[in-house]
Amino acid sequence: MLDYKQEGDVAILTADDGKANAVGYEFISTMNEALDRVEKDAKAVVIVGRPGRFSGGFDLSVMKSGGVEEALKLVGQGGKMLLRMFSFPKPVVAACTGHAIAAGAFMLLSSDTRYGVGGDFKIGLNETAIGMTLPVFGFQLAKARLSKRHLTASAIQAKLYDPAGAVDAGFLDEIVPDDQLVSRAVETAAALGAMPADAYKGNKLGIRQEFIDIIAKSLDVR
Repeated sequence: MLDYKQEGDVAILTADDGKANAVGYEFISTMNEALDRVEKDAKAVVIVGRPGRFSGGFDLSVMKSGGVEEALKLVGQGGKMLLRMFSFPKPVVAACTGHAIAAGAFMLLSSDTRYGVGGDFKIGLNETAIGMTLPVFGFQLAKARLSKRHLTASAIQAKLYDPAGAVDAGFLDEIVPDDQLVSRAVETAAALGAMPADAYKGNKLGIRQEFIDIIAKSLDVR
């Protein structure tokens, strides 16, 4: 589900469930375990998807079969994971390998620097199109990271973007060639990790604190 390896001071987390890289309970648990390890052993982290798929969103088998209560529970646990990524004290770099929908797109919004590849991929928030209202963390991550020009189209009208459009909207920062994606992400993570750690953490939290506080309150995180 999530492979951990380290190159120098950079931890590389590669998600590959062989399918959609769905965000389910196992994914959330292994991500939190990996981030625990990053906090102890690394100075920065890169999160990589499987070829063609960064993440297709929350695990629909849980969302559909467990009823409303189970769906809300999974979304709540996913929200806590995303809050941890968004407020993580060390640099978080995403290597978006393809499609990133719903929770996959939220993972991009929770990361500091986001690289993607070109191709026939869709990136964005499809909640309105499937009859769902965004959770509080979804609103706050969108407000924090997306271009104001795209908030209505993305968060309200469920527009899905190709990689170039995702850069303009704010889901990605840059498109790089496929064969350079991971190396570029690791290079950037190493450079960011070499910066003064306390200053990076302090400035990151200072800029994001308003959004962090609202998300934390909604998830009853103390």
